[in-house]
Amino acid sequence: MKITVIGCGRWGSFIAYYLDRIGNEVTIGAAPNDEAARQFDKERFNGTITMPDRVPFIFDLVESVKDAEIVVFSVPSQRLREILEGLGKEVMAGKGIILCMKGLEIHTGKRLSEVVADVLPENRCAVWVGPGHPQEFADGKPNCMVIDSAHADYKKMLVDSFTSELIRFYYGEDLIGNEIGAATKNVIGIAAGLLDGLGIPSLKGALMARGTREIARLIKAMGGNEMSAYGLCHLGDYEATVFSKFSHNRRYGEDFVKGVKFDKLAEGAYTVVALMVLQNKLGVELPICTAVHKIINCGEDAKATLDGLFSRDITTEFHK
Repeated sequence: MKITVIGCGRWGSFIAYYLDRIGNEVTIGAAPNDEAARQFDKERFNGTITMPDRVPFIFDLVESVKDAEIVVFSVPSQRLREILEGLGKEVMAGKGIILCMKGLEIHTGKRLSEVVADVLPENRCAVWVGPGHPQEFADGKPNCMVIDSAHADYKKMLVDSFTSELIRFYYGEDLIGNEIGAATKNVIGIAAGLLDGLGIPSLKGALMARGTREIARLIKAMGGNEMSAYGLCHLGDYEATVFSKFSHNRRYGEDFVKGVKFDKLAEGAYTVVALMVLQNKLGVELPICTAVHKIINCGEDAKATLDGLFSRDITTEFHK
């Protein structure tokens, strides 16, 4: 297949590398002013991925997708709508879309597939979510991931085409749950980093248990299957997000507590704002997400706010 990958950060670079490795004709699309992409094109190594010379970089997004059958997006979630609008319906006509990114639109609370539907309603869209870090995949360490879509035939084609000895894909069965689970695990990752920064990582067990239950309630309130929170999109991704040294979101939380500037993308910092929109809209209780929001966006003391989670009214573990 002819595939264009837009976005060559750490995930986009790996996705392009992986799709080339399993036999697709891959192009990387980047903006003309993307100096990091130009450096990557020149050196063919970005610190993690060595990109084969046969994979071209095209520094014009419209030009890069013209011959593509599928366009993969791995860009900051808050830029997705702008990029899609820049490409437009005519250029994107008939092309499949894959979102290899995890987040929510900050002001609307919309899932990213809903953003695609707003801008390009005629295009089939799938999401690619689940655990793993490019650094580990580049070392040949395998993992399992999920592809989901409202279009069953498109989803089946992608899973069957993309599965290899490095990544085993599963057919997703809950687009709402898989998108929400994948986006919110980044917020739980920030919470884990806050605990690390405060020197109380022993509370990560409680965080994982309660965090999963919290997100299950949200998924159910949005019309998805609450069990998705216990699958690869969320709980199954905790090892890579809550504990890993490679997790940007965990590191963001740790550095935040320590007063250290973190200059990489931590999608959870945007997602948590969108979650406050959803919490108000749906009337669902999100105590962990609210605590993270209060700490990183409202200036509340991290220790006091997290302590507040443990002074909440006592209830049963699996209350509704």
